[in-house]
Amino acid sequence: MEVSFEGLQGADLVVDTVYKGGKISGKGSEVLSKLLPNCSNSGGFRKVMRKDGSGMPAYVVLYSSMQELAWPDYLDEETGIFRYYGDNRTPGRTILDTPRKGNQLLEFVFACLNSRDGSIKNIPPFLIFKKGGSGWDVQFLGLAAPGNPKISPDKDLVAFWRTMDDKRFQNYEAYFTVLETEKPISRKWLEALIYNHDDSLQYAPDVWKKFISEGRNGIVPLIAKKLPKIPTKYDQLQSDVEGTKCLSMIRDHYQDNPYGFENCAKNILEKMDERFQDFSLTRPWRDGGRDALGYYVIGGQSKANYPLRIDCAMEAKCYSENHSVGVREMSRLISRIRYRQFGVLITTSYVHDQAYKEVMEDGHPILIMSATDIASVLRKNAIISSNIEDWFTILDNTDGRGFADRMKAYYDKIETI
Repeated sequence: MEVSFEGLQGADLVVDTVYKGGKISGKGSEVLSKLLPNCSNSGGFRKVMRKDGSGMPAYVVLYSSMQELAWPDYLDEETGIFRYYGDNRTPGRTILDTPRKGNQLLEFVFACLNSRDGSIKNIPPFLIFKKGGSGWDVQFLGLAAPGNPKISPDKDLVAFWRTMDDKRFQNYEAYFTVLETEKPISRKWLEALIYNHDDSLQYAPDVWKKFISEGRNGIVPLIAKKLPKIPTKYDQLQSDVEGTKCLSMIRDHYQDNPYGFENCAKNILEKMDERFQDFSLTRPWRDGGRDALGYYVIGGQSKANYPLRIDCAMEAKCYSENHSVGVREMSRLISRIRYRQFGVLITTSYVHDQAYKEVMEDGHPILIMSATDIASVLRKNAIISSNIEDWFTILDNTDGRGFADRMKAYYDKIETI
């Protein structure tokens, strides 16, 4: 669904609707200042203040391009959890010393969420937008509340250190939940939040009323389960410009060193989820279809009980973007997965639809990570084209090319005995 630039004023907010920008150059074509009452025309944090003299925000817009490599804002549609980074994104300031005071707002909001003195009523609604497909277009992702019932209070707002240009600074990583709104967000509610805040709750969506009444445990997320389908070649290869550069550099670096890529793939897997642990590379030239063996570890939060360690086999394929992983390679991995074990296939390319179909229809326990997943993991770990060579150096000096060469020489020696 789309709303034209001419129809912005007075339009309600509907999840995933695209609101079109104008055609003239400059801020005159900007959308949010036309669509939302009293909203500014720039910035990631856009606070709209009440008119009652309280100095409190009426509502807040969080706008993200979703494409900043160092600050990967992300919406998980299957859980409704939205990860958003604060506005201290360059060195030179303390975590709270930002022009728009976005991080101060985050501190205030999450303090209200976790208090027991009724200050939750001071939390403003958050409206989440991302950059649309072209020009000034924006897409509405939903009404959000801070926190999530499945995230503990000490982890929904976390200050962390980042290094940029050899300078250290702090920023916030905040977690929100997109709420399950059954009806469009009305402009009448937004205006009431500004001009008649004390009586605005009567116009609020029921899901917001529940949140204000019950707090964190009253959050009802908008959950959109993905329908099972065989992803296309484009789906598996798609990436932004920086991700495409990194994938190309990985292919070039390991073109003549496939065993080195196995170590790279292991590292990518561990970066994606820290619960993948204790992976060891197998024999580099007679691995029987498995490049590494390890575990996926569940539980073990206390010293009293041991965690569950599930056996995992990994296969890594460093292919060009036009060289797919076919039925033969997939069948080899499937045939060698033992009982109560699952497999992971990591490729810098994509899986052919026939091979993917076999995995899905027969229910094989295979996790597939294609080029788009690798690009996403690198982005979330701040690995970009300007520093990826440093990452290669670390890998090659630990278990990469050196490991493969040592292992091959070892088994060559055994066979001559």
